[in-house]
Amino acid sequence: MTGTNKKYNCLIVDDEPPAREVLQRYISRVPMLHMEAACGNAIQAAMILKQQDIDILFLDIQMPQLSGLELIGTLLNPPKIILTTAFEQYAIKAFELGVSDYLLKPIQFERFLKAVMKVLPEQHPKPQSNPLSSVGLNTPFLYFRAERKMVKVQLDEIEYIESLKDYVKIHTTKGTVITKYAMASLEAMLSTTTFIRVHRSYLVAISRIDSYTPEDIYIASKVIPIGKKYQMKVIDSLSNTNTDYP
Repeated sequence: MTGTNKKYNCLIVDDEPPAREVLQRYISRVPMLHMEAACGNAIQAAMILKQQDIDILFLDIQMPQLSGLELIGTLLNPPKIILTTAFEQYAIKAFELGVSDYLLKPIQFERFLKAVMKVLPEQHPKPQSNPLSSVGLNTPFLYFRAERKMVKVQLDEIEYIESLKDYVKIHTTKGTVITKYAMASLEAMLSTTTFIRVHRSYLVAISRIDSYTPEDIYIASKVIPIGKKYQMKVIDSLSNTNTDYP
């Protein structure tokens, strides 16, 4: 998987059509992923892997004729493998075989996205290489569905993001965007060097912080609380960027 501007070809292998449909839907929601193929058994998967360029393999374990783990054992040059299964007992064996992640059904989108980002962290270490930004542009951005349209949000204009149950409110220098999105999904997408989670309800842009105390973050006229479980991590991270902080 080379090159930061490509989409990553995905193969889904699962003998249950509903499980394949869930993964196909999740893949369609992540712009840097491309659904190359889906099949119902490991033998078909072996043929596809031989004929097509697959970057990420989403693989069920218990299937007829040949299990997912048995398929892995036949692959000379396997792609990145994310196992998708309803059974916990194969986890140790799976990681011994070098899988990248192990997802238990029913799979939530946030967990799926975390697995994908784990597979490709080295490909996108800087904001300029963000997988959800437009190819060829220097400023990374994301599109969010808001008010029946897709709205572009430049990442360097975000001040902070606020959780509103099933929605998030993205505060930028140009205004706000409210969209149905999980905070955990955004946290997984955004660079940890430019954004930091300071509270269960707040994710902030580090460059937009005007001042802070052990209890609060100040961005323009907004005071954002630092949650107790995040306090040590936040102070440690911000102290490293500000040697004058006592």
